[in-house]
Amino acid sequence: MKIMNYFNPHISKTKKIILSLIFGIIFLFGSNVTFAEIPPKIFEAIQTANTDELVKYLNSSVELVILEKDDVYSKQQSSIILKNFFAKNAIKTFSIVHQGGKEDAQYAICKIESTSGKSFRVYFLVKNENNKYLIHQLRIAEE
Repeated sequence: MKIMNYFNPHISKTKKIILSLIFGIIFLFGSNVTFAEIPPKIFEAIQTANTDELVKYLNSSVELVILEKDDVYSKQQSSIILKNFFAKNAIKTFSIVHQGGKEDAQYAICKIESTSGKSFRVYFLVKNENNKYLIHQLRIAEE
C-alpha cells in the first residue's frame, strides 16, 4: 500500500480537503479531552461565605477538616461548622490557586484572606454522582 504524500502536487484538491478534514477531526477529538468542571456556584458560595448555597453541594456525609474540627460530619453538622468558621473569619479576598482531577472527581485549592489578616488554604474534593457534583472533602487550614 502506497502512502500518499500530502504535499505532492499531483494529489487533487478534493483529496487534500478530505485529508485536511480527517486530520482536523483527529486533532480536535484527540487533543481536546476535557473533564467536567467544578460548578462555579461552589466557588461563589465560598467567596461570599454563603453557607446556605454551599450546603446544596455537600454530600450527605463530608470529611471536614476545619482548624480543630476533623471528622466525617453529616450535611447538617457541616453546615453549622462552616457557618461558625465564616462568622469568625469574614472574607476579605478569595483566589483559586489550582484545580484538577479526572472525569468523576475534581479538586480545587483556594486561598482566603480574612478581614482580621489571617490567611487560609481551602481544599475541596467533589465527585460526580448522578450528573451532580457533590463535595466529599473540605479542608480549611490556616497558612
